[in-house]
Amino acid sequence: MTHQITLQPSGNTYTAKAYETLLESAINAGINIPYGCRNGTCGSCKGSILSGEVDYGDYAESALSDVEKSAGKALFCCARPLSDLILECREMNMDFVPARIIPARVERKEQLSHDVMALFLKLPSSQSLQFKAGQYIEFLLKDGKRRAFSLANPPHIDGLLELHLRLIPGGQFTEYVFNEMPDKATMRIEAPFGSFYLRDDSDKPIIMVAGGTGFAPIKGIIEHMLHHNMNREITLYWGARSLQDLYMPALPASWAAAHPHIKFIPVLSDATAEDNWHGRTGYVHQAVLDDFAYGLAKYEVYCCGAPGMVEVAHASFLQAGLAEDAFFSDAFSYAKPTLSTIVNPLTMAGTNLS
Repeated sequence: MTHQITLQPSGNTYTAKAYETLLESAINAGINIPYGCRNGTCGSCKGSILSGEVDYGDYAESALSDVEKSAGKALFCCARPLSDLILECREMNMDFVPARIIPARVERKEQLSHDVMALFLKLPSSQSLQFKAGQYIEFLLKDGKRRAFSLANPPHIDGLLELHLRLIPGGQFTEYVFNEMPDKATMRIEAPFGSFYLRDDSDKPIIMVAGGTGFAPIKGIIEHMLHHNMNREITLYWGARSLQDLYMPALPASWAAAHPHIKFIPVLSDATAEDNWHGRTGYVHQAVLDDFAYGLAKYEVYCCGAPGMVEVAHASFLQAGLAEDAFFSDAFSYAKPTLSTIVNPLTMAGTNLS
């Protein structure tokens, strides 16, 4: 069974199968609506149901409150159509690059800190990946599960795809990557995904807020801007618990040293005596509010990190005058850890990556 979906205010229409989420069917139809996590956590794909009925699916309450649901809101990455629908949502102006499945090989791993690993993937020589800086890829595991990670490299550096993975204790995939995955391991990925990318049709100054490995897509965006000589003012806040969690602080510090339009402000929430830290402390979103007490109306914010951080930052920045359409986010959620034995979940026999 299929249903007709109409988007407002654009008037664009597409057909959705009953088993597809509204987001899946939009992507398949070449319709660009905002999204991030695709699992009901970040809230980027939230829109209004003006007419018709949906199955809301499973989602995090932090991403869609009961009050919002009663007001007709839904998360398009989870909701499935039960009838023809009229939806209200933002649409994005971007060259549509549909996601596709590509074989990839682990070229190398690089330990960035006690619990962060850089993973560098090589695609077949006959293939390349078109993406926007800040988007993400998904690993397709043999058990049918997926794991999503943001691309840390900008599009112009496309020899290898760079990912930053934080070790999740008991997490099947990251435990395998850290402890068992050999160089030259082969796997399948699907990409590109996500609406966390630079809006280059604006000249507003930018505030970038990273939490933990949320630095990865922001790194890609800033390196993309530097490559194209974009001199919009950037203030980068990178929040972490302790000094060891700032896993590559020399890189953003070098950006700030070499480019007057870039400022870098690291913020530690749980600095220890061993850190001997004399910089900013507390929550990273509060550091932004303290520095921009006069308001955020003239800024755009790019925010990436744990769902709780992104949610609090979004709400508090709107109260500080940030325009609703000037907040761009990507929230990282984690699969539930498993205690089962890890048996090479990625092997894909017969793939030629030479």
